[in-house]
Amino acid sequence: MTTSGDGPSGRERPLRLADLARSEADEDRPAPAPAPVPPAPVPPADGIAAARAEFAASLGEFRRTAVLVPDDGQGGLWTAEQGGIRWICAFSDEAALARFAVARGDAAREWPYRTVLGARLLDVMVPLVGVPAGVALDAGSPDGTLFPPVAGVVPDPAAVDLGAGGAR
Repeated sequence: MTTSGDGPSGRERPLRLADLARSEADEDRPAPAPAPVPPAPVPPADGIAAARAEFAASLGEFRRTAVLVPDDGQGGLWTAEQGGIRWICAFSDEAALARFAVARGDAAREWPYRTVLGARLLDVMVPLVGVPAGVALDAGSPDGTLFPPVAGVVPDPAAVDLGAGGAR
């Protein structure tokens, strides 16, 4: 699988694990505020409100959780492309990663990975991809979740539903 990001020459470049490290310039800036935790859910009147509340709770939990992101073998993050979106593949634990490897028929090889905070994937790595990107948590699992490149999930400049420059 390829990783992406438009380099200066217009060619794809791998997402580097080093991109996760904060630069010296970042040290002077305060860390982004964590996503607000939704209040205890009140039973919603309709299915749409219930789905939104459930997703908001899942997103908040994901942002606060360290997940496993496999290395693509070239120093980048394991990604997959589906429907014009580049998905960074992340796993909730080693068992989920192992199930993914078995499902791919690739369980015999070693799967090196990094542990990354979900918020860091959404707030830092997704914008670095350079194309519409999101995070697929526990890909291939019936319990998997997609965190798409939309407002409220990723930074506004990376949100496809806001258009160029994050304009609403």
